[in-house]
Amino acid sequence: MAMTGIEKGCFLRLFNRGGYVLNFTTDSFDTFTKSSVGVALCARYGLSKGKSLTAYIEEAPPEDASKLLCDLFEYYEAHYTAEIEGESSEWGADEYRRYYEKCKPIAKREQSGVSVFAQKADLEAHFTSEYMRQQIDALFTSRETYPTEAIGKSKELIESCCKSILEENGRTYDKNWSLGQLVKATMQCLDVDANEINAGLPAGDTVKRILGSLGNIAGGIAELRNPYGTGHGKPDSYKGLTVRHAKLAVGSATTLVEYLWDAHEWRKEQRVAH
Repeated sequence: MAMTGIEKGCFLRLFNRGGYVLNFTTDSFDTFTKSSVGVALCARYGLSKGKSLTAYIEEAPPEDASKLLCDLFEYYEAHYTAEIEGESSEWGADEYRRYYEKCKPIAKREQSGVSVFAQKADLEAHFTSEYMRQQIDALFTSRETYPTEAIGKSKELIESCCKSILEENGRTYDKNWSLGQLVKATMQCLDVDANEINAGLPAGDTVKRILGSLGNIAGGIAELRNPYGTGHGKPDSYKGLTVRHAKLAVGSATTLVEYLWDAHEWRKEQRVAH
């Protein structure tokens, strides 16, 4: 969820101290913003630190604006403890503390969103079909706004990944297979099935256990999806699971899908090399 204009304004009021930004000098501010978002703001805009920050936040892509504001918020928390705890006698300290309380939940939300965005970008780098991209978009969009849909989409993402891999490798699959059977067939196709790993190899037993657990993710998500995900009608008494359960399903599905697709890509590269 992108920050609203009002939310951005809360951060700007917290950081802007009469044209200054917190306790930064011009040079240290440019160094900080360059490290955060790749832009030395004062050098770019030729304005005061406060006006340069405002200009950038107004025109930057939402994810870049969010990152810089969240990075500045972390800096504020590390360097303005007295103000946060109400121990500062500086002019305006009480007002800044009120803005801090408003900004804190927004920063927490956005920092979580940055992590998800990065994970989503990693996934989309793997898949090229528009259908797969649409699934990924729906999955990451719905995990906090509609947990029931996110749980259902997690299962669908695994299904689509496995079917794509099997089809690319000329393998057939039964449309009546369970999700667990589909994942097992995919792992066998990629020679990463736990039962086929030689436990006598270095760390072989550990790899077998990890792969076994990874394979079980599919069964767990399928079981979760049946009563709590989309795809089945629900009675009036239905109560969905919480956002944290949706995040668990999305994170687990993502881990499995990334591993399977990485193994698939590696196999393709090996065939080309030989």
